[in-house]
Amino acid sequence: MTTEASADLDRFRRETRAWLEANCPPEMRQPMRDERDVCWGGKRFRFQSEAQKLWMQRMGERGWTVPRWPREYGGGGLTHAEAAVLAEEMKALKCRVPLQSFGIWMLGPALLQYGSEDQKRHHLRRIARGEVRWCQGYSEPNAGSDLASLATRAEVFDDHFVVSGQKIWTSYADEADWIFCLVRTDTAKKHTGISFLLIDMDSPGVSTKPIKLISGKSPFCETFFDQVSVPRANLVGELNGGWGIAKYLLMHEREMIGAIGERSSPPPVGAFAAGRIGRDAAGRLDDPLLRAEIARFEIDEAAFRAWIQMFGEQARAKQAHPALSSALKYYGAELNKRRWELMVAAGGADALEWEGARSNEGAAARSWLRTKANSIEGGTSEVQLNVIAKRILGLPGA
Repeated sequence: MTTEASADLDRFRRETRAWLEANCPPEMRQPMRDERDVCWGGKRFRFQSEAQKLWMQRMGERGWTVPRWPREYGGGGLTHAEAAVLAEEMKALKCRVPLQSFGIWMLGPALLQYGSEDQKRHHLRRIARGEVRWCQGYSEPNAGSDLASLATRAEVFDDHFVVSGQKIWTSYADEADWIFCLVRTDTAKKHTGISFLLIDMDSPGVSTKPIKLISGKSPFCETFFDQVSVPRANLVGELNGGWGIAKYLLMHEREMIGAIGERSSPPPVGAFAAGRIGRDAAGRLDDPLLRAEIARFEIDEAAFRAWIQMFGEQARAKQAHPALSSALKYYGAELNKRRWELMVAAGGADALEWEGARSNEGAAARSWLRTKANSIEGGTSEVQLNVIAKRILGLPGA
């Protein structure tokens, strides 16, 4: 980096820190207590406080909910170095992420790559400002790991499609405003007969049914389409060209799921355990066996964080192996399961409580059970290991 560029980045850091200090409400610098503190945005979202709403709006207006998206689409237009500075300063001030969204993580990158100019201008700014919440319509009862076997049908007419069929494991479909959906528009060929549609969840004929998990709670739904009319303008890319978009989006989904392996909300495991078990005379966690397990986990967590950063650098340089997203997804899911196993271990019998204010309605136990789905959603661990074996390690297939 040149001296001038370094000076510009230092100035950007100072200005960013000053803006965050002035605009991030104190409440939004406190640790998240549970999933209700996560801001998803959208027309149906109920803000937990005025501060949560204000923080999302301020960051959205500045484009910093999606700092690297182009300004014309509601982003911040930041360089990679500037976006890294923003993340560092938010972490230093303990600012919460203002908005989490499948639109940001998955649909946005796909629209930037494959969407028409009208689609980008219509949808991306609404995603960036949290005005619309999206869900994903991929899996079906008979098309999970073999996604290309999907049967949801879209009849093609001159100016619209008519969609009929069912999706399953549709996260937050009952709270979403729109769904990005894979549909079959040609039965002649399995992979080349799939199209990528954007569907308004308020359209006549769309309905959802929640699916409860062993945790007693669930974001998952079944989603049904009964002769749903969808404008032709909502087709992303070419007719029957959705499989390429689907694979591109899955790569971003697996990176997103993998990132749960390095997220620090809930609090760091070591700090959580010390608060429950206490410390010895030397200030260490007063349980040597659990202390060793937590140390091993935190080393792996730090290594995984470095790996994610390296993958990001390689991806920006177009040098990343496309199958590495499967490796990130697999290891991130395993790391998150380990995290919650340690959290439950640290909480002892109290962490197994299912209801009550003392345990925050069984938050630890329910979260531990929820992590079991991490190895299924976004492509099962078995499928990811097969991808890693064949495409990265070059091992022969069965």
